[in-house]
Amino acid sequence: MNKENKKETVCAVVVTYNRKNLLLECLEAIRRQTRPVDGIYIIDNASDDGTPELLKENGYIPELPPFNISAPYEIEHKISNLVDGNHISVFYVRMHENTGGAGGFYEGVKRGYERGYDWLWLMDDDGLPEKDCLMKQMPNRKDIVTGPYIVESKTMRPVYGKAYNRYRKFPYNSSIYLFRKLFPVTIAFNGFLINKEIINEVGFPESALFYMGDDVEYCIRIIKRGFEIAVREDAIFYHPTGKEYRYLGDLRVYFIIRNRIYTIVKHYGFSVKLVINLVKFLYLMFKGQIKLKVFFLAFKDGFSFRMRHPKEVEGIL
Repeated sequence: MNKENKKETVCAVVVTYNRKNLLLECLEAIRRQTRPVDGIYIIDNASDDGTPELLKENGYIPELPPFNISAPYEIEHKISNLVDGNHISVFYVRMHENTGGAGGFYEGVKRGYERGYDWLWLMDDDGLPEKDCLMKQMPNRKDIVTGPYIVESKTMRPVYGKAYNRYRKFPYNSSIYLFRKLFPVTIAFNGFLINKEIINEVGFPESALFYMGDDVEYCIRIIKRGFEIAVREDAIFYHPTGKEYRYLGDLRVYFIIRNRIYTIVKHYGFSVKLVINLVKFLYLMFKGQIKLKVFFLAFKDGFSFRMRHPKEVEGIL
């Protein structure tokens, strides 16, 4: 990390929904960063598990948000980091409804960008960055998006398999270059570090995707604008994996298919990539892993850019 980066401000953006205990662990990990953050945006997607109460109890917010709100409600507070005791500005945003991960990251990136932070560090509430994760991620250039090396909390196995290791090294130390023009490899919103100058060019994550694939669509936009994406091998980010993450209900399958098809058609049109994914989904359908009704509804909506609300989808399925 160069001297210029030390002067720049970093704001973490954490999206949460009904995982208050994991959220606290995540926030504590952020406060322990050896390269301290300057701000934290907590985007609460209308949790009903007592998240605001637990945040107040632990000093992250001074008061509870109003009970009935019709628009996002923001509370600002100060809390000390756990390295040198300096203040971190905490912005708790209580959403009026569950907008999904995509809606939460849209809200957090938009607010952090508009407040003028130089870097935004995106993550879900179940992520745990190592104490030097942010320090090692900070690039020497503003035109690079960096991600950490994401591993399972217990086994230390890479969450995304060995794919990260298949691409040539990027010119700065301990990084893996992930840029490919035709089929770009993307990184998840788990320790995703982006500069405000890139956001100024590509905009915010797409909120209408609601759930699954919003990070993929955002990465493709970033790459198509000529920016680069790299993973820091030595920046460790823990992420739990378990049965609850592998269960694919109809609604989740719908969003996986719809958002994948939408993203491909939006960025590549009628392409080989579309055919490959269509064959893949058809294969899974004929194996009985995807229901026929779910597949056709998701494909039709993705191809026609129809962004149905989850409640509408549940009513159909």
